Amino acid sequence: MSYVQPDKLIDDIIHSGVVKSNLTIKQMIIRGTLSGAILGAATAVSLTAAAQTGLPIVGAVLFPVGFAIILLLGLELVTGSFALIPLAILEGRTTIKKGLTNFGVVIAAHLFGAVLFGFLYVVSITYMGTVTTDPMVQAIVHLAEHKVLPYEAVGPGGIVVAIIKAMLCNWMVAIGTIMFYTSKSTAGKILAMWLPVTIFFSLGLEHAIVNMFVIPAGMMLGAPISIGQWLLWNQIPVLVGNLLGAILFTALPVYFSHRTRVNRAAHLEASATTATDAETADESVPVHA
Repeated sequence: MSYVQPDKLIDDIIHSGVVKSNLTIKQMIIRGTLSGAILGAATAVSLTAAAQTGLPIVGAVLFPVGFAIILLLGLELVTGSFALIPLAILEGRTTIKKGLTNFGVVIAAHLFGAVLFGFLYVVSITYMGTVTTDPMVQAIVHLAEHKVLPYEAVGPGGIVVAIIKAMLCNWMVAIGTIMFYTSKSTAGKILAMWLPVTIFFSLGLEHAIVNMFVIPAGMMLGAPISIGQWLLWNQIPVLVGNLLGAILFTALPVYFSHRTRVNRAAHLEASATTATDAETADESVPVHA
């Protein structure tokens, strides 16, 4: 049976958090860069579909293809790691330093990948800045403005709204990331993560990595937004909200609803047995000169 029971699911997601926190810097950079570019492409596809059909829900249904690619390829997506790595820290299987290193490096890599894709995409739809008739030009500019200027107009309250929308967003994204581990089959993994991610995108919530593509691309296309406005009124508050949403709305509730002293002890005992068996096997292998 391909379904993973909740007790085993907790073990799997914590193990994933441990693995992610122990990646090399090079792995974090490469995987994070690819993920930033892939989410940029998925966002462009969803905006194109919404514009062509006049139905935004169509774009929301298509958008999770980017998440599916990222998760199936084992790349790094910090908004998912916001749920996985803290649980590994909670169980003492990795350190806060390693977790923060992963977050910092991967966020920088996401930014590079998303902005690079944004630049290449803008060059392609404007034919090196010579044509502005592509309907995607105005669609991206409008969306970039919508993600910054309304928050700025409200003032400090706008930052609070951005954080709340980001928390709600990553509630769904983190659920999608965890649900990816509820199946052993490829089709099951895709379907399980697809539904929550569709919800966040259809509700127009705030995802930090999506915004790393949309807002810089909009600025390149003429949106009246400065780098300072982008960072203050969207990017920084949204990153904070995504982190809080993943931990408070998803990681901790899922963990404490299924993790008990009994199954945690059983997992630790099984891990110790596996390690002992591995050491015994290593010792039994003859060494050849």
